Amino acid sequence: MDFFLFKKIIAAVVMPLNISLLLLIIAAMFFKLKPKLSRTSLILGTLILGISSITPVADKTIAPFEQTYESFSRSIKPISYIVVLGCGHATNHALPATSQLKACSLRRLIEGMRVLKLHPEAKLIVSGYGLYDEQTNAETVQKAAIALGVPNAKIIVEPYPKDTREEAQLIAPRVKGKTTVLVTDAYHLPRAMKYFELEGVKPIPAPAGYYAINPDQDFVWPHLVPSAKNLQTSSIVWYETMGRIWQWLAY
Repeated sequence: MDFFLFKKIIAAVVMPLNISLLLLIIAAMFFKLKPKLSRTSLILGTLILGISSITPVADKTIAPFEQTYESFSRSIKPISYIVVLGCGHATNHALPATSQLKACSLRRLIEGMRVLKLHPEAKLIVSGYGLYDEQTNAETVQKAAIALGVPNAKIIVEPYPKDTREEAQLIAPRVKGKTTVLVTDAYHLPRAMKYFELEGVKPIPAPAGYYAINPDQDFVWPHLVPSAKNLQTSSIVWYETMGRIWQWLAY
C-alpha cells in the first residue's frame, strides 16, 4: 500500500460518522458483557454524531478555514497562469463532462473561469489524478471547460498529481517566477498555498465555494436540527485538519 492510499484510509477512519458507528457497534456488542462500556460508547457515539450534525458546530468550525483569504478581484498585474486544483469525478460517457464532475471540481472550475474572464491573457492549468477511473480528473475538467467555452489552447492539463502536495511539486516548475492564481475550495486554500510556497511559488489565492456562507448569522432553533449537510461540513473540517497534520509532519 502506498502512502497516498494510507492517508486516505486513515482520514476515512477518523470521520465523525465512522467514529460514531464504531462506538455504536461497541455499545451493541458489549450490551450484556460490559454494560458500563456499552453505555459510555452509546453516549459518546450519539454525542459525536449529533454535535457534528448541527449548524452552530459545523459553521463555526469550518469558518476559520474558509475566511483566511478574501475573494479574488482583478489583479493590477497581468496573470500568466490560473491553477485549478483537482477534486473528483466519475466517468460516464452518456453524460456531459460538466455532469461527471463532483461539485467541488465544478465550483473550482467555475471560479477559475471567472478569473480567466477577468484576465483573458492567462492560461488555465487543470490538475488531478484518476485513481481507479479510466479518465483523470484533469482531463474531465478540461472537457468541461471546453464545453463551457474555454478554448483548448488556453488549457494545460496536469493529469499525474495524486494529492495537493504532488500538485504543488509538479506545477511549481512551470509557474515559478510568473504571476499565478491558485484556485481551490476556500477551506482547502490555506494548506494548498502552503504547499506552493514551500516549492518557491507565491500564488494569488482565489477561494472557490463556501460551506459557511454566513457563519455569524443570528441563532434560531432550526439550527439545532441535525442534518446530513452539517455532518458533511464537520467531516470536511476533520479531513482538512488531518491534512494539516500530515503537512506539519512532512515539513
